[in-house]
Formats: sequence, C-alpha cells, structure tokens
Amino acid sequence: MTYNSSRHYPTQLVSDRISSKAKGGSDWLTLPKATLNITPNPAYTGETVTLTCSVGSDSGWSYTWYKGNTKKVVTLSGRHSTTGTTFTISSAAESDQGLYWCQGEIQSRSISSIISDPVTITVKERPEAVLTLQPNWPQIFSGETVTLRCDIQAGEEIEYAFYNSGKLVSTKTEPEYRIDPAKNGLYTCEGLQKRNGLKPSQTNQPQAVLSVSPQWLDPGDSVTLSCWVKESSASWRFFWYRTVPYTAGLLSLSDRSYSVEPLSGNGTSEASYTLIPTGPSHTGGYVCRAGRGDPVYDTLYSEPQFLWSGEPQPSVSLKMRPNRTQHFTTKSLSLSCEEKGNTIGWKLKRYREKAVDSECGSNWGSIAGSKCTIMFTFSRDSGVYWCESGSGEYSNAVNITVAAGALILESPAYPITEVDSVTLRCTNSYQETNPNPRVDFYKDGVLIRNETTGEMNIPAVSKSDEGFYKCKSKEGESPESWVTVRGEKSSVCVC
Repeated sequence: MTYNSSRHYPTQLVSDRISSKAKGGSDWLTLPKATLNITPNPAYTGETVTLTCSVGSDSGWSYTWYKGNTKKVVTLSGRHSTTGTTFTISSAAESDQGLYWCQGEIQSRSISSIISDPVTITVKERPEAVLTLQPNWPQIFSGETVTLRCDIQAGEEIEYAFYNSGKLVSTKTEPEYRIDPAKNGLYTCEGLQKRNGLKPSQTNQPQAVLSVSPQWLDPGDSVTLSCWVKESSASWRFFWYRTVPYTAGLLSLSDRSYSVEPLSGNGTSEASYTLIPTGPSHTGGYVCRAGRGDPVYDTLYSEPQFLWSGEPQPSVSLKMRPNRTQHFTTKSLSLSCEEKGNTIGWKLKRYREKAVDSECGSNWGSIAGSKCTIMFTFSRDSGVYWCESGSGEYSNAVNITVAAGALILESPAYPITEVDSVTLRCTNSYQETNPNPRVDFYKDGVLIRNETTGEMNIPAVSKSDEGFYKCKSKEGESPESWVTVRGEKSSVCVC
C-alpha cells in the first residue's frame, strides 16, 4: 500500500463546471457525481460481492474503479471482473476489505464525473456454529429424551442441519432438535455452510482490530476509534489506550514497541470511542483490546493505529530535504526532527503497509544527530513519517510517496493558508532541473488546466482548492497528492 499525499478524504468535493451553450442561451451544467453501491456489505468470506457505479440516469458512461485511501486503480486478479456498470469480487477474502471509489467518464467527450464518495467493504469470517446438549448430564441413559441446540451468531434467518456421525438426520428452521429416545452418536450441526462438533473448538488468543477515522486530522475534528474482534462479536467490552514510549512496569504491547495509557476506565459495551482532541496537533498512536466473562478473559492488544496532524508545531517539526511530498527512486532524502532548544531524545519513525517500522538507523536510514538520511530511495520507502520524543510527544507528520514512474508532482508538504499563492510543478525524472513543458493538471480526477510551462499557479488559494492533484504529460502520469488548505486565521507554516 502506497501512502501518497492523500491526507484524508475531502469532506466536500467542489463541482467543476462546464459550459453548454445552446442556441440563444448560455446555461451552465454541473458535472454529475458518481454513486457507488456495494452488495452484500458486510460480506462473508467466499461470498460474491458486486459493486455498482452509476452517474444519474444518463447513458454512455464507462467506469473506473479505485481502492484505498490513495485511490489507486483496482488491479484485476483471478477473482475480479468488470462488466459495464459493475465490478465483481468472487470468493471475497480479507484482502478485499477497504475503501472503494468509482468514477464515470465519456471518452468521446473527454469528460469525467465527480468521483463517488468512498464505501468501505467489510469481509467477515463465516459465523461459528456451537452445539449444546440439554440437559447436559454427565451420563445419558437409554430411553431418555434430550435436545440439541445449535447457536449461530449469523444475524439473519437460516436453516439448521443436524447430523449424526456425518449423516443428515434433520433440517429445521428452529435451532433445536429433539432426540426421543436418545441414541449414541457424534452429533454436529451446520448453518451458513459452517460446521462444528459438539465440543467447542479452542483457538489461540484472539486479537482486537482497531480503525481510526479520520486518520488525518483537521483542526476541530472529532475522531472515532472503532474496535472489533475477528473471531467473535458477542459479549465483549472494549478498552481504549494511547501509546507512550515503552516503560518497564507499565502495560505494554507484546513487542515492547510502546507502553499504553488507558483512555477509559472500566471499558464500554460500545465498539466505538469518540476522541475530541485539543491543542494544535494530536499526532499519536492508539490501541484497543476487548474482554469478557468473569474472571475477565482479554484479547491481545490491537496493532497500533495512528492519528496524524500535518500542522508543524511551534516546539518541534519534521522537516525534509528536498521539501516535497513526492520523490523519485534512487535519490537521497533527508529528514530531521527540529526542536527549539535541542533535539536530544527525538526519534524518527515511519508507518508502512499497516505497521510501524523501527526508527531510523535500524534498517532503513542512517542517523546523525537529529538528521536521518535515506541514501537511495525506493518505492518501499513510501509512508507516513513523524518524530517521537522520549517523553511521549509527537511532531507533525508528513505523507511521502516515492514514485517509480517518470513524473512527480511537487506540491506543499504542509497545509497552506487561504489567500496565499501556491505553485504546483510537474517534474520529469530525466529533467529534474526543468519542469515539463506541456502538462495537464487534474484535481479530484478531473482535468482543470493545460500548461505549457510545466507549472500551475493558484495566486490566492481558497478552501475550494483543497483536494487531490496530479499531472499528466506524454511521458506518463504522476501519483496523486492531497493539498490541504487552512482558513486565514489558522497558524500554519508554509515551507
């Protein structure tokens, strides 16, 4: 997964307008927005999932499908197919989970719709069937009557199949099967194509899973932490924690990468927790876990998930040279943690592929004081970078993309302020010192400007200029970058 500068999803996409002049008139038509529907959602592993894209009632549109917060075009595999307005995932797997988007285009008119709102596909394991005996006496005597009960947390109407030594003995719409008189045998039950024996199976300790939304923070945003347990969803209470530097004696993750501080005391039956950050920046890590029963049985902690702020703080900031979010491969990249007074105790870290890398100097960069240097960049160096102090403070974060293609888009690494001027530059890997002469610039997937200088200047930016930008030329296409715009009164650094 590549983290280009898609900081967070646009809360509002501003419709570009096209002129449609009829005889004797000059009407303005707003480009329509694509709508994405997914069924079923959530889905069980092995099910077929259908994504349907539509742009109003108009015909003649073809469709492009995107996945992930960087909106990469979906790569077709043996389980994926697309026909007309639909994209089909056969035999859904956990790897199919994530955000999906779609966009329509009419190639003969060279126009594209506004990209759809994102929809998250959730793929769950099929529910487990648990078979119990009533009454559950240590011994059952010949002639007694017993009842088998098959419990399946499916959340929908199903049929229950009961078996004796693998042979079907009854199919019922109710979860109970009465045996009168009792007979010897190994009984099992089945529902939704999931079969279990009478003895409940034992698995390894389950692990909680945490998601954070939004992951990139605007001033004043509230944040939702959502926690769930893969193996089961019943009877759990959820506990929420913030990560802090590892300290012996405190609750800590199994790999000792972080200790944790509780955000809530006794936990909650609600699977979500609302965080209302205060202050200029709340870059930081969070984990959750779940517990149930008496005495309490706890899951493992979730993998850390991070909330990032791009706002440089007055006390410490992450700086990079060259100062841009997109970089070519095989080049040098330097990052430093710059603090008023000193930089002792600060460590540079990065987040790639759903996991935190160890700090610079261990396996991906050379460290000298507060400066980390990656001598030869590769695509795998794409990710989110930030600084942490030994006392648990966090710097701003920067979303870096290392592109293997011929073009990159040079755009601001930090939020820019309304009414300020900003220049976007499309750079060719073979002519880094000179911008491309003829370039098309796109915002949110829609062509907005053709330039012969290789640069696009916005003399006074406004909130409507916030969005995803990329450039195209005859040499290829750059990745997308998210440009953040703050209000005039925001205290930000344009570096």
